[in-house]
Amino acid sequence: MPPSLLVATTNPGKLREIQALLDGAPVRIVTLAAYPDLVEPEETGSTFAENALIKARAYASMTGMPTVAEDSGLEIDALGGEPGIHSARYPGATYTDKFNNLYARLAQHAKPWTARFVCELAYVNRQGELLFTSRGTVEGEIAPAPRGEAGFGYDPIFLYPPYGRTLGEVDGVEKLAVVHRGKAFRAFRRWLAEGGSVV
Repeated sequence: MPPSLLVATTNPGKLREIQALLDGAPVRIVTLAAYPDLVEPEETGSTFAENALIKARAYASMTGMPTVAEDSGLEIDALGGEPGIHSARYPGATYTDKFNNLYARLAQHAKPWTARFVCELAYVNRQGELLFTSRGTVEGEIAPAPRGEAGFGYDPIFLYPPYGRTLGEVDGVEKLAVVHRGKAFRAFRRWLAEGGSVV
């Protein structure tokens, strides 16, 4: 039986992507659904990397399991890198509301509205010791208007120029081939395959 690894995310879209990216890795994935009573830790870090580590250590402490966590978000250059680490908590009850708020601010700035998605990954053992980190980014632009219903989060407004489409218009395989989370978790999978310890 391969060792168990807790994937610490409450976001169903992220979980689907992570499970696909780790498919075939030498671990047995456990999700937070196995621990329904856990309290989500407060993300008090000032960077994606700090928040990823906060989450990994908190869930490892609560479950006694080796844990991988990530923190990710959208950085828009014209807005000084916002929403950044506050992407999930950016003002707006829905992502449509968040998009509208961003477009209202971007209207004051010249196009192209260059942007990137960032993902920072942290893996800790059951004692909370940091054993592996990786970072993935994907460069693009904010589309003139949301397009596509695939993906989740900010995907419909993120235009990936090599595809000429937003990430809301591409399928999961095309998306994971190029995006931030794909890069970060493929690096982790390689580390596992090369003998990285899950303890």
